[in-house]
Amino acid sequence: MEKTLTKVLVVDDDPALRQLLADYLNRHGFETLLSNDSHDLPARIERYTPDLIVLDRMLPHGDGADACRRLRQMGEDIPVILLTGRDDTIDRVLGLEAGADDYLGKPFDPRELLARIEAVLRRKKGASALVKEQPVHFGPFTFDPARRQLLKENSPIKLTGGEINLLEALVRNPGKALSRERLLALARDDEEGERNDRAIDIAILRLRRAIENDPKQPHYIQTVWGVGYRFSP
Repeated sequence: MEKTLTKVLVVDDDPALRQLLADYLNRHGFETLLSNDSHDLPARIERYTPDLIVLDRMLPHGDGADACRRLRQMGEDIPVILLTGRDDTIDRVLGLEAGADDYLGKPFDPRELLARIEAVLRRKKGASALVKEQPVHFGPFTFDPARRQLLKENSPIKLTGGEINLLEALVRNPGKALSRERLLALARDDEEGERNDRAIDIAILRLRRAIENDPKQPHYIQTVWGVGYRFSP
């Protein structure tokens, strides 16, 4: 089976630095995505689902720290490493307070950036592992990811593998609107049928029938018009 590469989105208005980082990270086993501005950052995250963002502070249309802060306010927890030409304590504190996971001053050695990327990803993976197997409780339901099982008052509810994947994707992102495209990526199940927008809608309908008192007026799995769906515990 082909190994999936870790995707890093580099956002910097310096084309030479973008290309240098892309070449270096690609040589070290990453898939690198490039952007020269942060104005469409949420859309790029939605479309390309990067695992980490390297984000310059000084961009043509805004401060990278402000872009990071907006991501956190949206509930986006993707790891972010900020780059800046002003490597002073106050600037570093402001970046970390904006929600960045790490901070690196320019100029820097690409080897240091690589080390920081790997360290941030290890921390993220470790934190995820701690909660990954923890049951999620909502209303009379308990979703147990370790057993891949949904219980209602300790009685199992029969769901397909694809429906379990979809439910897990939703409950791991409470309060966050997820597009059908993002749900297809998060809930993919290679052993089950075609995967398209219609398949997601049908699976959502089945989940609602399983957990909602009134599937036509859902409480837990809400439709976000023009976007997709959101889990509200």
